[in-house]
Amino acid sequence: MENLKCYVVIFRREEFSKKTRILKEVERVMRKLMMVLVVLAFACGTILMMSSCAKKQVGTGEAAPAAAAPKPAAPAAAAPSTASVDMAQDARAFEAEGIYFDFDKAEIKAEAKAILEKKAAWLRANSSYKVRIEGNCDERGTNEYNLALGDRRAKAAQKYLNALGISMDRMSTISFGEEKPVCTEKNEKCWSKNRRDDFRLSK
Repeated sequence: MENLKCYVVIFRREEFSKKTRILKEVERVMRKLMMVLVVLAFACGTILMMSSCAKKQVGTGEAAPAAAAPKPAAPAAAAPSTASVDMAQDARAFEAEGIYFDFDKAEIKAEAKAILEKKAAWLRANSSYKVRIEGNCDERGTNEYNLALGDRRAKAAQKYLNALGISMDRMSTISFGEEKPVCTEKNEKCWSKNRRDDFRLSK
């Protein structure tokens, strides 16, 4: 009889533990299910929001075509201003680079040829511009001699640009002789900076 009671107790315990395990398993499954449902709900909400935003954008574009028509004028106006800024920077870069000569010479050196080739390419790409070539000398020599030397230097650059396809009617020359030094010290390093051609653009 006592054995029977023990079996009954053991059986009830096993049944209880089984039920507990089943309940835990059910609870775990329910949690997973809830998580899946939450993710699905979030995904559906996101899709609905995106589709409603897309409809609103389409509706705005189609509902007021007449009102939208003048608006492209604003970007169109902005583009030329950006382009003009870029062009101004290009023009400044063009003018900032001069070419240099040996003492008492007007021959175009190898490094000057490379610079003139770049300038010719720029002038070909910007046909509305003209260029004035300004010949300069260091302070040694008489004013008259330096004016003539500056003129030869300016004309040498003009001739080289013309050979690269830039028409003569887009170029002019002037000699400043020794009147426009960029350096005033009495040494070769300084004088070499004054033996130059400058380039000034105009339209």
